Amino acid sequence: MNCIIIDDEQTSRVILSQLCAQQEDLHVVGEFANAIQAIKYLNQEEVDLIFLDIHMPDFSGFDFIQTLKLPPRIILTTSDTSLALDAFEYECIVDYVVKPVTLARFEKAVQKARAFVPTTTSSTVTVPKAKSGISDKFFYVNIDRTLIKIDTDFVNVIEAKGDYILIKTQAKEYRVHSTLKKILDKLPVDQFLQVHRSYVINLMRIVDIEDNSILIEKDVIPISRSKRPELMRRLDLL
Repeated sequence: MNCIIIDDEQTSRVILSQLCAQQEDLHVVGEFANAIQAIKYLNQEEVDLIFLDIHMPDFSGFDFIQTLKLPPRIILTTSDTSLALDAFEYECIVDYVVKPVTLARFEKAVQKARAFVPTTTSSTVTVPKAKSGISDKFFYVNIDRTLIKIDTDFVNVIEAKGDYILIKTQAKEYRVHSTLKKILDKLPVDQFLQVHRSYVINLMRIVDIEDNSILIEKDVIPISRSKRPELMRRLDLL
């Protein structure tokens, strides 16, 4: 089985790698200090088994699992004993191993992984289908009693500012008396995503993603922790 190790602690990665080396059918093909690095790898490669830490900076093990459309077998490795019940809500998790990991406990977990047959269904929420029709291509805003037509493809970011929203397009900014919720109803759901309580972004306009922020044109947009899994999953669909 090809496997990867995801853990922000280098010592834990070394120990797990050494334990894997003692199993003839386990081949470690990647080690990652954070979930974002692993997601980038899994967008290109497939593995049979993941050894996954739960508590990592910015992006937890559970957040990571929610980004996977077809998750492989996963063995959680953690110092926290309180999340076992939460862990087994995920069908892909075959065992929950508490650190420090002993050889006997490791072998027991791997044996469970060998016997486990993953389902072909996704553990994530299905992305809603995009709205159809010409109305997806543009919408109108009322500014100074004038209706202005805005092409959705040219919208970069929409920011909430109190009772107003700021619509930033490639050419101009529009300040409109409205809410993010109302504007989201006018936008194609496969192209736009709310990544923070104050920001909706056009996924097609992303320049770069780093840590907890997105770069669109010259705007640096924060990503909320709860929105990260959906963002990473949606990017894989583009």
